[in-house]
Amino acid sequence: MSQTIIFGVTSGIAAFKSIELVKELKNEGYDVRVVMTEHARKMINPKEFEKVSGNLVITELFEKGFDYKKILKNRKVSHISLADKADVMVICPATANIIAKLAYGIADDYLTTTALAVTCPIIICPAMNVNMWNNVIVQENLEKLQKRGFYIVNPIKGMLACGYEGIGRLADNQTIKQEILNCLNQSNSLKGKKIIVTAGGTMEKIDDVRFITNRSSGKMGVAIAEECFLKGAEVLLLRAKNSVSPRYPIKEELFTTADELLTLVKSNVKKYDYFYHAAAVSDFKPEIKTEGKISSKKELIIKLKPQVKILDGIKKINPNIFLIAFKAECISDQKKLTKIAFGRLKESNADIIIANDVGKNNKGFEVDTNEVTVIFKDGTNVFVPLADKHEVARQIVESVDAKLSLV
Repeated sequence: MSQTIIFGVTSGIAAFKSIELVKELKNEGYDVRVVMTEHARKMINPKEFEKVSGNLVITELFEKGFDYKKILKNRKVSHISLADKADVMVICPATANIIAKLAYGIADDYLTTTALAVTCPIIICPAMNVNMWNNVIVQENLEKLQKRGFYIVNPIKGMLACGYEGIGRLADNQTIKQEILNCLNQSNSLKGKKIIVTAGGTMEKIDDVRFITNRSSGKMGVAIAEECFLKGAEVLLLRAKNSVSPRYPIKEELFTTADELLTLVKSNVKKYDYFYHAAAVSDFKPEIKTEGKISSKKELIIKLKPQVKILDGIKKINPNIFLIAFKAECISDQKKLTKIAFGRLKESNADIIIANDVGKNNKGFEVDTNEVTVIFKDGTNVFVPLADKHEVARQIVESVDAKLSLV
């Protein structure tokens, strides 16, 4: 069965270049479904895209003769059905207008409603005047989309249709095509694999009001879960209640304390093939939990006791699971950090460990960026430089895939 590409066309003057790209994708066996905005129709006749795609072009959210009674009877909505079929969605060209709409979740036509309904990767291919491209509003909107996992194929420098010269020209078709193919290959590379990912920080009660915790936002673990999901894996996300939520419909179970997480791990770990243990589990918890609220009128001494190391028990429950551990330290010395993490890998019997220095403000806890070292059992490692956590997640998962392909 051929893979389905939703190809969105907006009213950038570069829209004519998309005709040839759609033709190439169709000729290579892909099911290309073109969706055009109202303004795009005024620039290019939809029949040109119908001719090269072999499918009717969709242009209106409410087709002629729309009857809500049929929707209620059949339980079938056109743009939802199309979104469910999609393996990748590309918007080419993408105007400043469509970028803004997606950044703020506006869904007022067929293209934008479909974009909000898909769970597959979305590729945005901007094309516009150089001054529009450089406008801070456009750049902020693109940044929002990137942080949400959209793939951006940046425009290139050249002569523009408006007579200006500069960055804003639509990337060449081969570059865009390669990005589409990368996403199509990515979305199925983990199909059939069952993966557990833990994310977020645990909270341990001092009394019924106060608790101790850590700075973990869960962003890194959630990004890994999303990356595995987009690659076709069956993912179970064990997520802290106070962490960020995934953007996609990933199966999840929530925890607050380390004991709750341990219970979830024990009840699920035998059913899965891979385990990314990215959660920041508290190393200590109060020895005694006080009921109610402790008075703040006098000095308080809290005695902490060590927690059970969840990581150390995973392989004992399921010796066959492929275990990817995480080690966060405030150590800027790369060699020392790697050595400590490798020692932890051996202690826990993990197959891979991800080490990162969380002592700086731009990486690790709470922020959107990270920098890690992927360390393997044989002592080799891969350094992933500072980047958005979605990009770091992609590189981590690809490094794990590459190692597994050699096993």
